[in-house]
Amino acid sequence: MAPTPPTDAELDVFIRARLASLGIDLDQLPPGTAADPETGAPGQASVLASLRSFVRGTIGALAAYQLPAPAGTDPAVARALSQQPAPLLYPSIATEWRKP
Repeated sequence: MAPTPPTDAELDVFIRARLASLGIDLDQLPPGTAADPETGAPGQASVLASLRSFVRGTIGALAAYQLPAPAGTDPAVARALSQQPAPLLYPSIATEWRKP
């Protein structure tokens, strides 16, 4: 069964939550689609419409991306290989602090 695409309202909640986690409050923008004449800031509705378009067009493509596997790799193994973390130049920096 294919997943159902999210509605505009569901995407608005997702976008507002992601922006809030970064400290960005869309309520600071003027309501509607008209830009603020003094500052030129876009309206809330136009920002949300633009971000919905971005999420619908980009997130799926990024989620479907799979790192290339070496030639001759079994397709079942290739999917697992693409989920491996990328190698680090200095792994001790990223792993030493996680030791118990």
